[in-house]
Amino acid sequence: MSPAIRIGATGFGLIAICYGFARFAFGLFLPQIDGELGLGPSLSGIISGGSFASYCIAIIASAVLTERIGARAVAVGAAIVAAVGMAGIALAPSPLILAIAVVVAGSSTGLASPPMAAAVAAAVRKSRQDLTNTVINAGTSVGVASSGPIALAIAGQWRLAFGAFAAVAVVLAFAAAVSLPASRGDKGAGGLPPLNSPVLRLISASFLMGAASTALWSFGGQIVSHQLGWGPTGTGVLWTCIGAGGIAGAWAGTLVGRFGLDPVHWTFLGLMSTSILAVGSGVATPAFALTGGLLFGAAYVMLTGVYLVWGTHALPARPATGLMIGFLTIAVGQTVGAPLFGLLMAGPGAGSAVICFAVIALLAGTFRARSASESSAS
Repeated sequence: MSPAIRIGATGFGLIAICYGFARFAFGLFLPQIDGELGLGPSLSGIISGGSFASYCIAIIASAVLTERIGARAVAVGAAIVAAVGMAGIALAPSPLILAIAVVVAGSSTGLASPPMAAAVAAAVRKSRQDLTNTVINAGTSVGVASSGPIALAIAGQWRLAFGAFAAVAVVLAFAAAVSLPASRGDKGAGGLPPLNSPVLRLISASFLMGAASTALWSFGGQIVSHQLGWGPTGTGVLWTCIGAGGIAGAWAGTLVGRFGLDPVHWTFLGLMSTSILAVGSGVATPAFALTGGLLFGAAYVMLTGVYLVWGTHALPARPATGLMIGFLTIAVGQTVGAPLFGLLMAGPGAGSAVICFAVIALLAGTFRARSASESSAS
């Protein structure tokens, strides 16, 4: 088996379990968990804030640790952290223990991505690195898309679900230990990354894209509930459509290799803007909204793949750090974007908020992966 297939398959599974189950499945099961443990809105808010904080801390720590102790060790650690966190959710006897377990499980997402970028850079030939990286990144969508049907199939048995998810994470830990190289990157690498022009433009673009994405990640369910009268089943179908659409992100590396970073970036920012309008417009029909969800999923995962490739190209000697910069900035943008969207909804209204955030997505396209001087020099 070639290194690209071996590492790609392992990374795809690791990202799917960490993002799709350890991080996002909690929201799907929240009504049943709340019914049994009585979380209440205040603790639910603390859990959400804690999950974000743990992600930001974990992805920075992961980039540093990958350069110091190697990709294999950090990837195995990510799977173990996911397993421990999800086992804690399954066994939690009280809201406090549950909250701690959810934060631990969510931190695995920050740990998982940087070592995979380093493993690909170390063991996959250059011509296949972008494709392998973006296939791994698309594991998020498979995890998100499959968590909805799993939730429906087990009829609210959330402890059983998280116990099974934890067992799968243990299997992924063994797979990572066997399949991944122990690469640490360049020995001279370390410290703060250089804030060169490509890195600064990456930070700007990924921040704006992350902010724009909260229109649907944070408020998509509320929008369709208010405008279309959908209940939990309808919003669950929308979520599954977003996850299914995101599978298209596996082809980000292929598209970048054929057309270049900037054209792919602009195209899918336009698609994200269109999808926000499709779901959030006051005249949306159910079919129109679900199509918008599919387009949003495809655009979001494709764009995260673009920023992954952008980061690894901007810092070729430190691929884990290059990935970390883009993904961390997306998360910071989401932190700023969510309360801003909420304020706009409470003030001018949902229609104005949707239009504003569709424009924000387009503004991210004003930042190019390569400037005109860099393109002419090459």
